[in-house]
Amino acid sequence: MSRPRLLPEPVGLKFVTQETPPDWDAEFGFSGPLELEIGSGAGGHALEYCRRHPEVRFVAFEWRKKYARDTQDRADKAGLRNLRVIESDARFIVPRIFAPDSLAAIHLQFPDPWWKRSHAKRAVIQPAFAELLYGKLAPGGLFDMRTDVQDRGVTMLAILESAGFKNPLGSGVFHPYDPEEVPSTRERRYLASGEPVYRARLLKPA
Repeated sequence: MSRPRLLPEPVGLKFVTQETPPDWDAEFGFSGPLELEIGSGAGGHALEYCRRHPEVRFVAFEWRKKYARDTQDRADKAGLRNLRVIESDARFIVPRIFAPDSLAAIHLQFPDPWWKRSHAKRAVIQPAFAELLYGKLAPGGLFDMRTDVQDRGVTMLAILESAGFKNPLGSGVFHPYDPEEVPSTRERRYLASGEPVYRARLLKPA
């Protein structure tokens, strides 16, 4: 894949100013499961997931403009009508644009680990935001988490489980690789090199 250019047209900005959830049926033109990805990066997971699951309405957040715009541009050129990319920080917009119990799945892959202790507060999974995401996920819904940093994975698992998410394999246990999963651009590199990825597929009790 070529390096993304900073395309001139912003994507998803109409959602950034909304104070209440949009009519997602009208936005996508069809009804179906509504899923969220926080930090879609180069878009590898979002694009392939939407190709495999045309019945899903997929909303991807990416704060880096060049990646957000490139992902939406590639989706449009591929005719994927089930993807909307929003170039913004999900922590500030998700609380307003998704109703309680409205999401069938939440995907969080390889979030920035923020190595410095003084920067830890910038990590996306904090107790308050984990509790908010739990409220947005429908009963029986999935939280799909992946990271390449073991201690960050341990911390995120603990926070998410404390917020109410259930780990089918037991508290603090990472999940094995499932070949049916859709890898991100970054994860494909790790799968090729054999480097470890720490995964969890948590559930909101039905």
